[in-house]
Amino acid sequence: MERSVDPAPDPDPDLILRPRPASPLREVRDERFAAHGVRLLLKRDDLVHPELPGNKWRKLAPNLRAAVAGGYPELVTFGGAYSNHLRATAAAGRLLGLATVGIVRGDELAGRPLNDSLARCAADGMRLHFVTRSAYRDKAGLPALAGAEGAYVIPEGGSNALALHGCAELGRELSGACDVAAVACGTGGTLAGLAAGLGAGQRAVGVPVVGGGFLEAEIRSLQTAAFGGPAGDWSLAEGYAHGGYARVPAELARFAADFESRHGLPVERIYVAKLLWALLDLTRGGAFPRGTTLAAVVTGRP
Repeated sequence: MERSVDPAPDPDPDLILRPRPASPLREVRDERFAAHGVRLLLKRDDLVHPELPGNKWRKLAPNLRAAVAGGYPELVTFGGAYSNHLRATAAAGRLLGLATVGIVRGDELAGRPLNDSLARCAADGMRLHFVTRSAYRDKAGLPALAGAEGAYVIPEGGSNALALHGCAELGRELSGACDVAAVACGTGGTLAGLAAGLGAGQRAVGVPVVGGGFLEAEIRSLQTAAFGGPAGDWSLAEGYAHGGYARVPAELARFAADFESRHGLPVERIYVAKLLWALLDLTRGGAFPRGTTLAAVVTGRP
């Protein structure tokens, strides 16, 4: 089943295509980190764009420039029922006046009321095409089946070579500002680009929000496609998925609410809460030497 509404173009499409100012870098004084001699900074990438926060703008913007330059009238991409990437692509299409198609994993969702995430996609003009989970695994032929043959294809999560170059700018913004830059990982593209953009002596840490241990090979493949080989010093901190993607158990929800109360910062639960939890646990476990300046990249808003 497919659903869509007519998109309403934004009067200023350059808002999404032109470079944005560097996102703010804010120190938070948290005694739990300070007790171990670690200084915590928050890279507020959730503020980098008013409608496409954080890594979504960084990964999408280079692809959108390529789509516009190539004269493509339509974008097609992939994601699950709660995909932030689908929402961001739908918003980008509205801003640019481009049609968008979202291929959604799971045909059991067709014919049912849309959740808040997919409803936002539809409101921004995205035509939703639901496919079985088995069919979703072979993405190459899905755009044609969705009636989007000839559209500009953006991969799931937005992670491709162009996206990595966009995320490398995030690393360059943090160059010299921290010892360790950390980010939550879905498809691994943000970490792959971030690591490439950091300066000498800096390293990146990725916290996967999905279990399975598959990201290391994927990141190496992405870096090879974007940069010709490995780039930057990076590692993964596994074991902080809290039951899987989009799972927010009560203990994690309480942690996020406590962080919000301590620092007056809304904490997005699916990615950012898991990142902050992991960094506190790693700090308590001695993963970061005393004197370390740690920058946590805030990639989205609740």
